[in-house]
Amino acid sequence: MRVVNFGSLNIDYVYRVDHFVQPGETMSAQSLQIQCGGKGLNQSVALARAGVETWHAGLIGPEGHFLKETLDRAGVHTRFVEESAGSTGHAIIQVDSTGQNSILLHDGANGRLTPDFVTAVLDQFSAGDTVLLQNETSCVEEIIHQAARRGMRTAMNAAPANEKLVGLPLEALSWLLVNEVEGAFLAGTEAPEAILDTLAARYPETTVVLTLGEQGAAAARGGWRAWGPARKTAVVDTTAAGDTFTGYFLRRALEGGTLEEALSLAAAASALAVSRPGAADAVPGYEEVLRIL
Repeated sequence: MRVVNFGSLNIDYVYRVDHFVQPGETMSAQSLQIQCGGKGLNQSVALARAGVETWHAGLIGPEGHFLKETLDRAGVHTRFVEESAGSTGHAIIQVDSTGQNSILLHDGANGRLTPDFVTAVLDQFSAGDTVLLQNETSCVEEIIHQAARRGMRTAMNAAPANEKLVGLPLEALSWLLVNEVEGAFLAGTEAPEAILDTLAARYPETTVVLTLGEQGAAAARGGWRAWGPARKTAVVDTTAAGDTFTGYFLRRALEGGTLEEALSLAAAASALAVSRPGAADAVPGYEEVLRIL
């Protein structure tokens, strides 16, 4: 059960604010923390803490080596994390008094993945292994095509939702994970059931997972549907909620669990993550998640 995650590696500048800054407004932040981030890094940490053998593939700038060290400490293999010229990717994150977040991204090294880099990494894996993707790096289409040719399974968390998603061969995915915003962007409709129906019909060989925040999550594959309720918890910071969900959902899916089991495990892990501040640091360990199930 090996997963190689072609994932973003970001330095997060996290500002605590009373409310999100508005156009034309200047205000003082309550605090600033500099943290490890990027959906890719967070999802690799989540997979590793869920007990999955995880390899991260990505690029950092010279100031980003502490990101690689964070992956190492979480048990992620970092042989394919390499230094690139230019800056590391970074994010400006506002976290308001309710725990909601607003994020501004700069690609940096995440945008410098090349087809040669992709080939060199995937040459070290084989049919039956799994590739994980997000929409925060370059070469996503190349990775999907190569993984399919090699007989590998591919999961994609289609975030952020932007024009880069248009035209990607999403029908080649084994799993497509979206939240309400991303799902609406891809499906062209906002009602959760309609999102699932549209994407399941468009990608009949793909398991589509739709996360709905406090309303839980749903999954579809062809005509099959599954539902998982959210777990109630005090919300401190939602930054890594979706990334934690992705890692734990894949843990159960890869070991042959049902969709309901995968949704339940992922919901429990996410509930723990949002009850804590931070991103990668908030991701719980597998035994801790099992204790609340």
